[in-house]
Amino acid sequence: MDDQVDVVVVGGGSTGCGVIRDLARRGLDAVLVEKGNLTHGTTGRMHGLLHSGGRYAVSDQKSARECIEENRVLRDIAAHCVEETGGMFVKRPEDSEEYFREKLEGCRACDIPAEVIDGEEARRREPYLARDVEKAIVVPDGAVDPFRLCVANAADAREHGARVETHAEVTDVLVEDDAVVGVEIEHDSGPGKRVHREPGTTEEIRARYVVNATGAWAGRIGEMAGVDVEVRPSKGVMTVMNTRQVDTVINRCRPKGDADIVVPHETACILGTTDEEVDDPEDYPEEEWEVDLMIETLSELVPALKDARTLRSFWGVRPLYEPPGTGTDDPTDITRDYFLLDHAERDDLPGMTSIVGGKLTTYRMMAESISDHVCGKLGHDADCDTADVPLPGSEDFSVLRDYMEEFGIRSPIGRRSAQRLGSRTDDVLGGTDPNPVVCECEGVTRAEVRDGIEQAGSDLNAVRLRTRASMGNCQGGFCTHRIASELAQEYPEPVARDAEDELYQERWKGQRHALWGRQLSQAMLNHLLHATTMNRDGDPATTDADVDFGAFDAGVEPGGGGSAGDGSESDDSAAGVTATDGGIDAAESPDATDGGTHGDR
Repeated sequence: MDDQVDVVVVGGGSTGCGVIRDLARRGLDAVLVEKGNLTHGTTGRMHGLLHSGGRYAVSDQKSARECIEENRVLRDIAAHCVEETGGMFVKRPEDSEEYFREKLEGCRACDIPAEVIDGEEARRREPYLARDVEKAIVVPDGAVDPFRLCVANAADAREHGARVETHAEVTDVLVEDDAVVGVEIEHDSGPGKRVHREPGTTEEIRARYVVNATGAWAGRIGEMAGVDVEVRPSKGVMTVMNTRQVDTVINRCRPKGDADIVVPHETACILGTTDEEVDDPEDYPEEEWEVDLMIETLSELVPALKDARTLRSFWGVRPLYEPPGTGTDDPTDITRDYFLLDHAERDDLPGMTSIVGGKLTTYRMMAESISDHVCGKLGHDADCDTADVPLPGSEDFSVLRDYMEEFGIRSPIGRRSAQRLGSRTDDVLGGTDPNPVVCECEGVTRAEVRDGIEQAGSDLNAVRLRTRASMGNCQGGFCTHRIASELAQEYPEPVARDAEDELYQERWKGQRHALWGRQLSQAMLNHLLHATTMNRDGDPATTDADVDFGAFDAGVEPGGGGSAGDGSESDDSAAGVTATDGGIDAAESPDATDGGTHGDR
């Protein structure tokens, strides 16, 4: 890019996407750069909780007040990204009565609606709760889809003139005359990525201001600029179950501890979480004992979890920040508040501010704060409207509409589609006929897949984030080839095959720590389906042999003498296909965890 832009935002998580939307709506010329897909980092590695603030009502009341304020905002502006599940803080006999009372008083002090119900009423609302649950505090927790939320923010930013560049890693922060003047990025050379420049090339984006919104990775960007940003990453492991054992967010009403929350999300439940301070935000995959801990501990609240199938596990890293001099040893004691680090004031380096800490629930508030700050630095007078204007897809829609007659699909699928698409439902579903279901587990139709491809190009993992296709019980075993076949309508076969391999491998790598019982059987079934029907394992018995594909069309003559077909060999055999190992190599890889999909489920 030859011309100077106003602002470069580094980081495509919830905060970065919120910032680029806010800046673009204020009329600034802004660019967002992200080294992977949107939500590549912490945002894609969360349990999907829309905080009421209840979890912080005792220990961090400032964060609690911010959470309930933004909880209300997101229900208004991002209706198609939020499920209003409600939440409970439940008390077992061994849990402290004093702490229960402190939690209730803290919620009320923070303006969080809170109602006490007895154990019988709690079990009436959630039949799978343990029989010895004594009582519960009901709060307005919810579930939020971080992928859909970030995409909606990025889409609104683009509609207002912003450039959103994914698969573009920052390789340097440009510093001239003791001031930050932009960034250098390298475009991803991976297959089929939609970029503005050729894959593998570098580009300088010069800007009047740079916002470092990279969360747990903020220190790396700071280092490129020659300043210290001392984020304290804290790892949290989450486990995905195959069904929704509860429809309400269930929190254990006790002081801080591991494995104390169950979040219903779409078709599954997500168990969380641990809290372990780490040095490197990318080098700490989960271990089997952590998954066992989730199931064993949370079965005390929901006994049905012991008999449920574990689909996968993943881990994320919280971008915690503690002001200098606080000296907290336990990461659970570090505030969940956010901070703006103006490097001109702090480090005598004008042109860049880092935003650190915070939570997804408060992403919009954080974006407003940093955008106010940037506008002040640039002398740009414009008000923030992001708390009042609905995100694309959230305008005036009802998830209760019945689309069966209008679009010729089963009404449960129509409702699931409407939940994901919101006000875009008519435009997306009405443009594809016929419109069969491509992913049965998540109820994703051909129209949604094609819409995702139109937005994301040939990156099927980006399509997955937009649609949830392949994120259900079979973990892509029955649908990745169907999704790839839709891609093959617009892209060459090698691109479609490579994209399918990438999607299938991403689905595999989060299952390693859940491979026992029925999930092990499911993983083997998936592998055999892909290996035998499409030779995705590259079996030399077929790839190296002379296979007469004509025989499959016309059959073999009596006596087994040879082909009744034309005897020609197909150039489309599996010989040139990138092998999908079904997990063998991926399981041994040091990064063979979901590492993220922060979601992912």
